[in-house]
Amino acid sequence: MSDSRRITIGFLNAGHAIDHLAMSIFPVVVLALSREMGRDFSDLLPYALGGSIAFGAGSLPAGWLGDHWSRHRMMILFFCGIGVALMLIGLANSPLQIGIGLTLAGLFAAIYHPVGLALLVIDQKTLGRTLGINGVAGNLGIAVAGLVAGTLTDLWSWRAAFIVPGVVAVLVGIAYWAFVADPGPVPKRSGKAAQGLPRHMLVRVFGVLTVATFAGGIIFAACTYSMPKLFDERLTALTDTTFGIGALVSAVYTLAAVAQLCVGWLIDRYPLKAVFLPVVLMQAPLLYLAGTAQNWAMLAAAIAMMFFVFGQIPINDAMVARYAVDEWRSRVFALRYVVSFGASTLAIPLVAGLHRVDDGFRYVFITLAAVALCTLLAALLLPGARRERPEASAVAAAGDD
Repeated sequence: MSDSRRITIGFLNAGHAIDHLAMSIFPVVVLALSREMGRDFSDLLPYALGGSIAFGAGSLPAGWLGDHWSRHRMMILFFCGIGVALMLIGLANSPLQIGIGLTLAGLFAAIYHPVGLALLVIDQKTLGRTLGINGVAGNLGIAVAGLVAGTLTDLWSWRAAFIVPGVVAVLVGIAYWAFVADPGPVPKRSGKAAQGLPRHMLVRVFGVLTVATFAGGIIFAACTYSMPKLFDERLTALTDTTFGIGALVSAVYTLAAVAQLCVGWLIDRYPLKAVFLPVVLMQAPLLYLAGTAQNWAMLAAAIAMMFFVFGQIPINDAMVARYAVDEWRSRVFALRYVVSFGASTLAIPLVAGLHRVDDGFRYVFITLAAVALCTLLAALLLPGARRERPEASAVAAAGDD
């Protein structure tokens, strides 16, 4: 791999971290906003809905522009746009203004997955490892968000929790423009599927991907929005500060992020179905356990739960990279993340609504366990080893016909 390619991948990994960091600040900051504004968590959380919708819906135009205009320029727009949006949220004076700012941030955040991932999987001989490392970067962004937001909120104010990351994002965008060369337009290919599967089998694969993406989007978002408040209620014996809660959330996400490296390693060596089934099999019981346990037991269950939730992400992305050629890859990634982030919008009313019930988080996680069982049923329909060649990862990643 050339030095220039390593630099590009480094920026793409940093972009994934910034993307998820930006979208994970509010669930931590809302704890301080609730106290400052005298409003309940369930009343303030829905202001994140616009950002969640934009995060999904914006993927389609972002993917189209990446394939037809410039993936390179779209990444510059991503870094600078999301940075400015975060700074505007930090200057907001009402929940409505915060909601508008979160929507703007979600719109720019939507650029990363269809465009950044399409740039990432070009000319990669070890698809699983590349996606695994990139996935860890994204999860560390979520982990750092809890720590950064909690620290800046306690030391200064909730405004600093948005403004400081916003400044950093703009600076990284400037560095990306300065140090990463524009690879030029996307090459046109023949349009053949990388795996050479018949049409009915491809329909089945993308049907499985759709179900897994939809269910995974709900679970991932619900866990992300629930975790800080869940810890606030269930870990009272361990901490009672915003910083402490943010630090524990960060620790959970950091430990669970190792899953993406493990799954990435497995993807390069075994058929996707052989990796997919055990990952989704563990989700339902662990989601149920996390919703019913207390203190140290709940913390341990949360780490194990997020390990397998995070572990599913590179599997879903590997399906796109293996079965979609480069010419269409931004748009296929866009469709995947429209489904994922579209589903994630359901998580906000789900969490906010069930939280109002006594012991509400218990019912939230029982519902998520049921959703995880749907993913397991879909995974059973994925083509097995006889349909998937071991070398397919390298072929698909290189975009060969």
